[in-house]
Amino acid sequence: MFKKILIANRGEIAVRILRACRELGIRSVAIFSDVDRKSLHVRLADEAYPIGPAPSRESYLSIEKIMDVARHSHCDAVHPGYGFLAENPALPRACTDAGLTFIGPPAEAMEALGSKTAGRQLARRSDVPTVPGTNDPIEKLAEAQAVAQSMGYPVLLKAVSGGGGKGMRLVHSDAEFESAFRDASSEAMNAFGDERLYLEKYLERPRHIEIQILADNHGRVVSLGERECSVQRRHQKVIEEAPSPIVTPDLRKKMGDAAVRLARAGGYVNAGTVEFLVDQNLDFYFLEVNTRLQVEHPVTEQVTGLDLVKLQIAIAAGHRLPFAWETITPRGHAMEVRLYAEDPANNFFPSPGKILSCHVPSGPGIRLDDGVYEGWTVPNDYDPLLSKLIAWGNSREETIARLRRALEEYAVTGIKTNAGLFLRILSDPDFLRGEIHTKWLDELLRRPNAATADSNADETGSAVSNAAAIAAAIWQATQGGAPSAAVHECDTPSRWKLEGRRAQLDREP
Repeated sequence: MFKKILIANRGEIAVRILRACRELGIRSVAIFSDVDRKSLHVRLADEAYPIGPAPSRESYLSIEKIMDVARHSHCDAVHPGYGFLAENPALPRACTDAGLTFIGPPAEAMEALGSKTAGRQLARRSDVPTVPGTNDPIEKLAEAQAVAQSMGYPVLLKAVSGGGGKGMRLVHSDAEFESAFRDASSEAMNAFGDERLYLEKYLERPRHIEIQILADNHGRVVSLGERECSVQRRHQKVIEEAPSPIVTPDLRKKMGDAAVRLARAGGYVNAGTVEFLVDQNLDFYFLEVNTRLQVEHPVTEQVTGLDLVKLQIAIAAGHRLPFAWETITPRGHAMEVRLYAEDPANNFFPSPGKILSCHVPSGPGIRLDDGVYEGWTVPNDYDPLLSKLIAWGNSREETIARLRRALEEYAVTGIKTNAGLFLRILSDPDFLRGEIHTKWLDELLRRPNAATADSNADETGSAVSNAAAIAAAIWQATQGGAPSAAVHECDTPSRWKLEGRRAQLDREP
């Protein structure tokens, strides 16, 4: 097993990985930009090193700086988390050149499966159903428009190197095509450094269902079942759950077999996700492969009892997977919501700022993966994800009830969050029946009563926030001074260690 792992990321996923390292007895090395100097992952890591200014291209996207820290700190492996360089084949190649192990798939597998068009080509060769569309990138506007006309509208323009809805445009007619093509190309270039697009036929009201896979270096590839990710806002996942309310044992087997077949064909190793669209007839179509750990991996962990991060590390160290998929028996139901520093009432505008107080939920079936603490300032330079709140129950109904209860307990002051939106979603009859699709949330937010519902949700959140403020005042009156951040689980390091870290940071230029 490794002795020291560099975590090439920030926020809650960096905290998640370093906690796994600590349980395995592996030392962790954090990196941080100037604005992340006081971030939680920096405070919890065994070692932490600065890598540059706030812009990600000058810090978290700088492979050269990351490799310099890895060599200087004598690491033997690098874990990329998700986002940033996690799906960039240049990082595993740089690790190989530096004599380090990359905890993820080989660069060749990233190129074969991570590119949208290359993945579609491999899926078709592997007899995996695909959405009708182009197999190769289309770089010329006139050529792309001709393909759209022959395919029939509506169509989706999608970035070859895309993800998270960036570089994606839905086009209903010729009149919209030129501006949509240029906007998607520009956005793709800004987000991924690659302006190339491809075309897909747009499926009406599909569900987004993904299969978690694991593959070791000894030829074993397993499926860990599905996650339902259909609740999305502008192609960005908002709520994930496992298992899916609509997936039958037969469909689960077919989708799992297709995912494993595709992974084998691409020479895949480590953790990955094969994403599908499922139509109203329960026919499924390959969408893409995420060649990394997913944001929503905790829901799979909750229903399988597996630790995917530890398994990633073990696979990278050369260990065999100790199980076959037939031996895995999922238990119960899990659901995750992504808590963001954003204001749903103001078009989801980011809400950076200092967290004045933070009351986190607990109790039966509740898990919180977070990267924040009371007194920390949320920067405006990165994705505003604060925490992931996960609930588990014996049934979907119990899970929803627990998640609602946890959201009512959750309170953060100083910034705005989207917690109230989730309370609204979890009360909606369509959601409770599991009658959702990828455009469902966008439609919900456009309903005439949306403003009233948002106001009610905000009032619920405000009541909980007021309770947290009262608790803080009581603490101050009885203990003398502000509530100590040490009462929060994020402050597990001893006081001398934190003071030593601050002194070290103050000495740095």
